[in-house]
Amino acid sequence: MIVPYNRIRSFWAVAATLITLVAAESSPGQQTVMVNGQSRPLPEVEPATAEQLQASIDRGVQFLIEDQNPNGSWGSATKTKGLNIYAPVPGAHHAFRAGTTSLCLAALLEVGADDTATRSAIDRAEVWLLEHLPKLRRATGDAIYNVWGHAYSIQALTRLHGRRADDPEKRAQIETLIRSQFDMLQRYESVDGGWGYYDFRYQSNQPTASSISFVGGTVLVALAEARDIGIEPPQRMVDRAIAAINRQQLPDFSYLYGEYLKDRPAREINRPGGSLGRSQCCNGALRLWGDETITDDVLKTWLYRLYVRNGWLDIGRKRPIPHESWMQVAGYFYFFGHYYGAVCVAQLPPDQRLPYQAMLTKLMLDRQEPNGCWWDYPLYDYHRPYGTAFALLTLNRCRSEP
Repeated sequence: MIVPYNRIRSFWAVAATLITLVAAESSPGQQTVMVNGQSRPLPEVEPATAEQLQASIDRGVQFLIEDQNPNGSWGSATKTKGLNIYAPVPGAHHAFRAGTTSLCLAALLEVGADDTATRSAIDRAEVWLLEHLPKLRRATGDAIYNVWGHAYSIQALTRLHGRRADDPEKRAQIETLIRSQFDMLQRYESVDGGWGYYDFRYQSNQPTASSISFVGGTVLVALAEARDIGIEPPQRMVDRAIAAINRQQLPDFSYLYGEYLKDRPAREINRPGGSLGRSQCCNGALRLWGDETITDDVLKTWLYRLYVRNGWLDIGRKRPIPHESWMQVAGYFYFFGHYYGAVCVAQLPPDQRLPYQAMLTKLMLDRQEPNGCWWDYPLYDYHRPYGTAFALLTLNRCRSEP
């Protein structure tokens, strides 16, 4: 039998790849990670110097300072294009602005220098948030984007709480506002537990939205930060959110996009490539709330995948249509996913973080724009500030001693 040349060539190409992998796995001194029960070598990424990392952070901070609105917030409903996601006015934009401003404020509080410009930006953002956050509600019966604002505002408020250590009256105001966000999250949680951002079912007073895995993860991370400063969220709400995420967890610690896809677990968006931008969020959130099945190896496996399979996310970055890319990936998962990857890194033992910090740092530094910002999806005029905030929060967790 004559074997076609192209098959012979394919055989030797596969054989050469396998030989390379075996050789890499046997390289002395190279760190490894367990993936699907097999030991894989970690990519050898040269860590950025402290000076390189700080220079990148400084450029990002400067962008946020210059991009801040005169009223202290970030983002607006401008820079529209021919295609925009569903955003009923004005409520959807109240939510986008609250979430974006909260992220930017949290980032500046974490990494901003103690100089006049940064302090001024923080002070103005604080005034805006304390005034506008109590008014945040859902836009319509079907658009519940406000859950993002409630979640990220808690993260901003916990950092403001630390900044106001010498002001008991301001601290009390912040604590009251955090608890009010707990109340709002209870009001807008799904009847099944957890949270979604659309309710296309019945649009009832208590949303009938399908629980969305990464929204629940986002909220749980924020609630854990509030808990860690002594402000306990309602336990029933936490337990219901954890249960909702667990119902969406697949055996390999991928997660369904939302519970409405439970009958289609092998759909592209639910497979590892499609889950790449949200598995870190869900795993990190469950771990913060004591889930012992989320081991160090689980976190490391998904951090490894986040780097070596980054193309699944990167090829969707900057595409204007949500979920148009391979594995139904949407651009806005890019910096979101890497921030929660950094949240996972921070949960590893300190002596095991460095290779994963190096990977995340390289990805962030390589994608910084000439003007100092980061962005992944054209969302009116919110994308540059929120992308920059996510990247700064990521880089801060990539310092050698976070």
